[in-house]
Amino acid sequence: MGAWASEQYASAPVARFLGIRYATAARFEAPVPFMLRPGEVSTERFGPVCPQQGRYSPQSEDCLYLNVWAPSRYDRIARSELDPRTRRPVMVYIHGGAYSTGSVTDPLNDGAKLAARGDVVVVTVNHRLNALGYLYLPDRFPSSGNNGQLDLICALQWIQRNIAAFGGDPGNVTLFGQSGGGAKIATLMAMPEAKGLFHKAITMSGQQVTASGPLNARKRAQAYLDKLGLNPEEAATAPVERLVEALSAGDPIMPGQVYMGPVLDMRHLHRHPFWPHAAPQGNAIPMMLGNCVMETRAFFSPESPVLKGLDWSNLALRIASEMKVDIDPRWVVEQFRARYPKADPLEQFHRIVTAARSWRGQVEEAEARARAGHPAFVYQLDFEQAKHTDDIGLSFGTSPDMTPARQAMSDTVMDAFIRFARTGDPGWAPYDLKARKTMVFDTVSRVVSNPRGWERELFARVPYIQPGS
Repeated sequence: MGAWASEQYASAPVARFLGIRYATAARFEAPVPFMLRPGEVSTERFGPVCPQQGRYSPQSEDCLYLNVWAPSRYDRIARSELDPRTRRPVMVYIHGGAYSTGSVTDPLNDGAKLAARGDVVVVTVNHRLNALGYLYLPDRFPSSGNNGQLDLICALQWIQRNIAAFGGDPGNVTLFGQSGGGAKIATLMAMPEAKGLFHKAITMSGQQVTASGPLNARKRAQAYLDKLGLNPEEAATAPVERLVEALSAGDPIMPGQVYMGPVLDMRHLHRHPFWPHAAPQGNAIPMMLGNCVMETRAFFSPESPVLKGLDWSNLALRIASEMKVDIDPRWVVEQFRARYPKADPLEQFHRIVTAARSWRGQVEEAEARARAGHPAFVYQLDFEQAKHTDDIGLSFGTSPDMTPARQAMSDTVMDAFIRFARTGDPGWAPYDLKARKTMVFDTVSRVVSNPRGWERELFARVPYIQPGS
C-alpha cells in the first residue's frame, strides 16, 4: 500500500509508494514486464539495489523496482483514472554511478519536496548495473550488452500503463538524471524501443556521445571472464558475489577497472547517440543539458596522489593523463595561467581537467543539437564552485546542510526543472552556434553568452573520444 511521506510540503501532502516491481529478469537476459495487479501496489520499503561494489544495501539481483511520489488528497491509488485534464507532469529520475554503481534509495533522491513544489509526480528507478546490466555476451545472451537500458525501457512502459492512477500524465514524461543517469538518458534517445515513452530530457553532468563499440565490449567481457575464471555459461549460474568481486578486473582498453556500458550492438542500439550527429529520434525531444563549473572537485581527495604535493612545477605532469585528450599539458597550463592569473595550482587543476574531461561531452551534445536545428537548453551550475553531484540535492530540494543560500539556489533550480517538465521551456533562450546562451545558476542567476568560450575553443583543437567507446 502507499505510505505517506513524513512531512507536508507546499500546499499539499505527498503520498509515497515505494518498492513497486516493474519487471523481472533472469541473469544476462532481457527483462520481462511485470503487470500491476489489484491490491499489489507497493511496500513501505525501497526494493533491493543491484549488486555492486558500493555502500548501498540490501542488494539483490531482483532489483527492478521503482518508487512514486504523488501530491494527493488520498493515501492510496485511485480506483479509476483521474480526469485527464488534471493529470500532472511526470518527472522520472535515473541515478548516476556510471553504469556500475548507484541507487535511487539515496536520501538525496527523495521525491517529496520536488513533487510538492511543482505539483508533479516524481518517479525514481533502480535497474541492473555493471556485469549484470551491461556485460556483452552476444553469442549466448543476445541482449546482454544493453540489459540495463532495456530495464529502463520496461520501467517507462510501466509508467505509460500505470502512472495515470497516481495522477500523472503518461503523455508528459520528463526524464532527468545525473552523471551516468544522464548518459543513460542520452542513450535512450537513440534506442528505437524507447521511442514515444518519454517526451523531455534533462541530463545533469552526464553525456553519451558514443557508445561502446562491440569489439571493445567483447575485449572487456573477456577480461572480466578471465578475472572471474568462468565461461559465459558458468557465469550465468555463479554466485552473484563472485560476479561483483570480478568487477575489479583491469580494463584492456583504458586505465582503470573494467568499463561496462551500452553497446552499439545493432540489435537494440543501432547508432551512437550523438555521433556523427545527434540521433534524429532524440531531436524530437526537448532537451536540457547541464554541468557543474568545477566537476572534478568530487573526483580527487586532497590526499590523492594526483593532488598531494601539487604545485606549479608538477601541474602539467599531473593533468596530463587526467584530461583524457592528447594535448600538450605544458601549453595548456600556460593558457590557463594567462586567463586566471590569481588561481593557485589546485584551482587550475580543477578548471583544466573539468574543461577537458567532464565538460567536453556536454559541449559535443549541445553543438550537435544546434547543428541539427533542434537546439537544447544549457545551464552551468557555478554556485559554491559546484562539483560533480551538487546539482542532485538542489534539483530535489534535499541538499545536506541546507543554508538559506542553498535553499534559494535549490528553489531556483527546482523551478527551472519543473517549468521545463511542464512546458519544454525552462525560461531562457536555447543554445545556438552564434550566441551559445547558457543559464549560469549562482547566487544571482543570469543568462550568459558563450561562457568559458575560450576553454571550449582550446580543447576543440583535439578530437573528442568518449571514455569507454
